[in-house]
Amino acid sequence: MSKHPPAEADRSFNRSMLIKLFVVALMMFGFGFALVPMYRAICQITGINNLVQRDATEREAKNTQVDMSRTISIEFDANARGPLGFKPEQHSMDVHPGEVTTVMYQVSNEQARTIQAQAIPSYAPREATEYFKKIECFCFTQQTLAASETKRLPVVFVVDPKLPKDVKTITLSYTFFELNTPAPTTKGTANQAAGTDSKTSNPA
Repeated sequence: MSKHPPAEADRSFNRSMLIKLFVVALMMFGFGFALVPMYRAICQITGINNLVQRDATEREAKNTQVDMSRTISIEFDANARGPLGFKPEQHSMDVHPGEVTTVMYQVSNEQARTIQAQAIPSYAPREATEYFKKIECFCFTQQTLAASETKRLPVVFVVDPKLPKDVKTITLSYTFFELNTPAPTTKGTANQAAGTDSKTSNPA
Protein backbone atom coordinates (compact mmCIF):
# COMPACT_ATOMS: atom_id res chain seq x y z
CA MET A 1 0.00 0.00 0.00
CA SER A 2 1.51 3.36 -1.15
CA LYS A 3 1.97 6.21 1.26
CA HIS A 4 0.88 9.73 0.28
CA PRO A 5 3.20 12.64 1.23
CA PRO A 6 1.61 15.06 3.68
CA ALA A 7 -0.38 17.93 2.16
CA GLU A 8 1.87 20.45 3.91
CA ALA A 9 4.93 18.91 2.23
CA ASP A 10 3.21 19.24 -1.15
CA ARG A 11 2.45 22.91 -0.54
CA SER A 12 6.00 23.53 0.61
CA PHE A 13 7.42 21.84 -2.47
CA ASN A 14 5.12 23.85 -4.77
CA ARG A 15 6.13 27.12 -3.11
CA SER A 16 9.81 26.24 -3.41
CA MET A 17 9.46 25.29 -7.08
CA LEU A 18 7.44 28.45 -7.83
CA ILE A 19 10.07 30.68 -6.24
CA LYS A 20 12.88 29.00 -8.16
CA LEU A 21 11.07 29.28 -11.49
CA PHE A 22 10.17 32.91 -10.81
CA VAL A 23 13.79 33.78 -9.97
CA VAL A 24 15.06 32.09 -13.15
CA ALA A 25 12.47 33.89 -15.29
CA LEU A 26 13.33 37.21 -13.64
CA MET A 27 17.06 36.70 -14.23
CA MET A 28 16.50 35.84 -17.91
CA PHE A 29 14.30 38.89 -18.38
CA GLY A 30 16.82 41.15 -16.66
CA PHE A 31 19.74 39.79 -18.68
CA GLY A 32 17.92 40.31 -21.99
CA PHE A 33 16.90 43.83 -21.01
CA ALA A 34 20.41 44.79 -19.89
CA LEU A 35 22.32 43.24 -22.81
CA VAL A 36 22.23 46.26 -25.12
CA PRO A 37 23.02 48.85 -22.40
CA MET A 38 25.98 46.70 -21.31
CA TYR A 39 27.16 46.50 -24.90
CA ARG A 40 26.83 50.27 -25.27
CA ALA A 41 28.87 50.86 -22.11
CA ILE A 42 31.62 48.53 -23.35
CA CYS A 43 31.63 50.28 -26.72
CA GLN A 44 31.97 53.70 -25.09
CA ILE A 45 34.96 52.46 -23.09
CA THR A 46 36.71 50.63 -25.92
CA GLY A 47 35.58 52.75 -28.87
CA ILE A 48 34.56 49.61 -30.80
CA ASN A 49 31.21 49.34 -32.60
CA ASN A 50 29.83 52.47 -30.97
CA LEU A 51 26.03 52.41 -31.24
CA VAL A 52 25.28 56.02 -30.40
CA GLN A 53 27.72 57.88 -32.64
CA ARG A 54 28.32 57.91 -36.37
CA ASP A 55 31.61 56.53 -37.58
CA ALA A 56 31.80 59.33 -40.18
CA THR A 57 29.71 62.29 -41.27
CA GLU A 58 28.27 62.52 -44.77
CA ARG A 59 30.52 65.50 -45.51
CA GLU A 60 33.63 63.59 -44.43
CA ALA A 61 32.60 60.63 -46.56
CA LYS A 62 31.98 62.75 -49.66
CA ASN A 63 35.38 64.41 -49.22
CA THR A 64 37.08 61.00 -49.22
CA GLN A 65 38.74 60.12 -52.50
CA VAL A 66 37.30 57.03 -54.15
CA ASP A 67 39.84 54.34 -54.95
CA MET A 68 38.60 53.01 -58.29
CA SER A 69 41.52 50.59 -58.53
CA ARG A 70 40.17 48.40 -55.71
CA THR A 71 36.91 46.52 -55.24
CA ILE A 72 35.77 45.25 -51.85
CA SER A 73 33.06 42.61 -51.53
CA ILE A 74 30.63 43.44 -48.71
CA GLU A 75 28.51 40.58 -47.35
CA PHE A 76 25.42 41.26 -45.25
CA ASP A 77 24.21 39.02 -42.45
CA ALA A 78 21.16 39.34 -40.18
CA ASN A 79 20.19 37.58 -36.94
CA ALA A 80 17.22 38.10 -34.62
CA ARG A 81 16.71 37.36 -30.92
CA GLY A 82 13.01 37.41 -30.09
CA PRO A 83 9.80 37.64 -32.17
CA LEU A 84 11.45 39.49 -35.08
CA GLY A 85 11.81 38.82 -38.78
CA PHE A 86 15.05 40.42 -39.94
CA LYS A 87 16.96 40.24 -43.24
CA PRO A 88 19.01 42.32 -45.69
CA GLU A 89 17.38 43.10 -49.01
CA GLN A 90 20.55 41.92 -50.72
CA HIS A 91 23.19 39.57 -49.40
CA SER A 92 26.29 41.11 -50.96
CA MET A 93 27.61 43.93 -53.12
CA ASP A 94 30.91 45.16 -54.51
CA VAL A 95 32.07 48.66 -53.58
CA HIS A 96 35.12 50.84 -54.13
CA PRO A 97 36.90 52.19 -51.02
CA GLY A 98 35.77 55.77 -50.41
CA GLU A 99 32.44 55.21 -52.21
CA VAL A 100 29.30 56.14 -50.23
CA THR A 101 26.91 53.19 -50.42
CA THR A 102 23.44 52.37 -49.08
CA VAL A 103 22.00 48.96 -48.24
CA MET A 104 18.49 48.29 -46.97
CA TYR A 105 17.35 45.86 -44.26
CA GLN A 106 13.82 44.71 -43.41
CA VAL A 107 12.66 44.10 -39.86
CA SER A 108 9.21 42.78 -38.94
CA ASN A 109 7.41 42.57 -35.61
CA GLU A 110 5.80 39.14 -35.55
CA GLN A 111 3.83 39.80 -32.34
CA ALA A 112 0.39 41.32 -31.77
CA ARG A 113 1.93 43.97 -29.51
CA THR A 114 4.32 46.89 -29.79
CA ILE A 115 7.96 46.07 -29.11
CA GLN A 116 11.22 47.96 -28.58
CA ALA A 117 14.32 46.54 -30.25
CA GLN A 118 17.98 47.38 -30.73
CA ALA A 119 20.44 46.17 -33.37
CA ILE A 120 24.08 45.41 -32.60
CA PRO A 121 26.65 45.39 -35.43
CA SER A 122 29.76 43.27 -35.80
CA TYR A 123 32.35 42.82 -38.53
CA ALA A 124 34.57 40.13 -40.00
CA PRO A 125 37.47 40.13 -40.28
CA ARG A 126 37.92 42.00 -37.00
CA GLU A 127 40.68 44.17 -38.43
CA ALA A 128 38.14 45.70 -40.84
CA THR A 129 36.12 47.21 -37.98
CA GLU A 130 37.90 50.57 -37.85
CA TYR A 131 37.74 50.97 -41.64
CA PHE A 132 34.00 50.35 -42.05
CA LYS A 133 32.43 53.78 -41.48
CA LYS A 134 28.67 53.95 -40.86
CA ILE A 135 27.18 57.35 -41.76
CA GLU A 136 23.57 56.40 -41.11
CA CYS A 137 22.39 53.24 -39.34
CA PHE A 138 19.29 51.95 -37.57
CA CYS A 139 21.64 50.62 -34.89
CA PHE A 140 22.28 54.17 -33.61
CA THR A 141 18.88 54.24 -31.89
CA GLN A 142 16.28 51.88 -30.45
CA GLN A 143 13.53 50.92 -32.88
CA THR A 144 9.82 50.86 -32.04
CA LEU A 145 7.70 48.42 -34.02
CA ALA A 146 3.91 48.34 -33.77
CA ALA A 147 2.05 45.03 -33.84
CA SER A 148 2.77 43.19 -37.12
CA GLU A 149 4.65 46.22 -38.49
CA THR A 150 7.44 45.90 -41.07
CA LYS A 151 10.06 48.59 -41.61
CA ARG A 152 12.73 49.15 -44.25
CA LEU A 153 15.86 50.45 -42.56
CA PRO A 154 18.90 51.92 -44.35
CA VAL A 155 22.58 51.62 -43.62
CA VAL A 156 24.72 54.26 -45.32
CA PHE A 157 28.41 53.45 -45.17
CA VAL A 158 31.81 53.99 -46.70
CA VAL A 159 34.89 51.76 -46.61
CA ASP A 160 38.01 53.73 -45.68
CA PRO A 161 40.58 53.64 -48.52
CA LYS A 162 43.19 52.92 -45.81
CA LEU A 163 41.75 49.41 -45.46
CA PRO A 164 44.70 46.94 -45.61
CA LYS A 165 45.32 45.67 -49.13
CA ASP A 166 44.94 42.03 -48.14
CA VAL A 167 41.33 42.53 -46.99
CA LYS A 168 39.10 41.90 -49.98
CA THR A 169 35.86 40.85 -48.24
CA ILE A 170 34.05 42.38 -45.25
CA THR A 171 31.03 40.81 -43.56
CA LEU A 172 28.65 43.23 -41.85
CA SER A 173 26.48 41.36 -39.37
CA TYR A 174 23.61 42.69 -37.27
CA THR A 175 21.78 41.04 -34.40
CA PHE A 176 18.39 42.50 -33.43
CA PHE A 177 17.34 42.08 -29.78
CA GLU A 178 13.89 42.71 -28.34
CA LEU A 179 14.26 44.93 -25.27
CA ASN A 180 10.86 44.63 -23.61
CA THR A 181 10.30 40.87 -23.51
CA PRO A 182 7.40 40.16 -21.10
CA ALA A 183 8.33 38.02 -18.11
CA PRO A 184 6.37 34.74 -17.75
CA THR A 185 3.33 35.11 -15.50
CA THR A 186 3.64 33.65 -12.02
CA LYS A 187 0.10 32.26 -12.30
CA GLY A 188 1.00 30.12 -15.32
CA THR A 189 4.22 29.01 -13.67
CA ALA A 190 2.39 28.07 -10.48
CA ASN A 191 -0.18 26.07 -12.41
CA GLN A 192 2.54 24.18 -14.26
CA ALA A 193 4.38 23.41 -11.01
CA ALA A 194 1.18 22.32 -9.28
CA GLY A 195 0.19 20.13 -12.22
CA THR A 196 3.56 18.42 -12.28
CA ASP A 197 3.47 17.90 -8.53
CA SER A 198 -0.05 16.46 -8.55
CA LYS A 199 1.02 13.84 -11.09
CA THR A 200 3.93 12.72 -8.95
CA SER A 201 1.74 12.43 -5.85
CA ASN A 202 -0.94 10.16 -7.41
CA PRO A 203 -0.96 6.61 -5.99
CA ALA A 204 0.46 3.85 -8.17
